[in-house]
Amino acid sequence: MIERPEIVRLARGWIGTPYRHQASLKGAGADCLGLIRGLWREIYGAEPEDVSPYSPDWAETGTAETMLAGARRHCREVPAAQAWPGDILLFRWRDGAPAKHAAILATRQTIIHAYEGVAVVESPLVSGWRRRIAHAFEFPGAN
Repeated sequence: MIERPEIVRLARGWIGTPYRHQASLKGAGADCLGLIRGLWREIYGAEPEDVSPYSPDWAETGTAETMLAGARRHCREVPAAQAWPGDILLFRWRDGAPAKHAAILATRQTIIHAYEGVAVVESPLVSGWRRRIAHAFEFPGAN
């Protein structure tokens, strides 16, 4: 069992980690999936499955819901409107496209995510982000 405030605290520990495609190492580099993978390791000790290599444009070259399917295999989906701080949010850049970005809801107004070309940051959850939320998930045992 893990408390959601603890998930947010752990995620904030990643802030400042440089953006690195496919990376998942606090302080050294992470992309958005890498942040979630790294948090998973901090919480549970090991990742639930290996992640295959992926290109930066993987969601633009097909229609497979790879990120969504992985989240559904290992987490419990909740209605996005009922997500709590500490939950995982998945975003779609456009209608009909696969969910491609992941973040941790930090507060009702902020998300923690790996921002391409920058770093892991805590950003305002402005309307542009809100309208792109496609799915929300709880970490297993989150309370």
